[in-house]
Amino acid sequence: MAARYQGIRTVEYDGKRVTYASDAEMAAALGDLNRQIIGTTARIAVVRIQSSKGL
Repeated sequence: MAARYQGIRTVEYDGKRVTYASDAEMAAALGDLNRQIIGTTARIAVVRIQSSKGL
């Protein structure tokens, strides 16, 4: 995200380099990555809260 906001089209990470043709291509790649991250996180379906007065 920082690279995109700075207008950088070539990103290097872990010894690998990726050059995007345009901002739209980088936006699509980031959107896909975000969808993958969201898809791997477990969603909490039920939250139970329990409290007592300590008696």
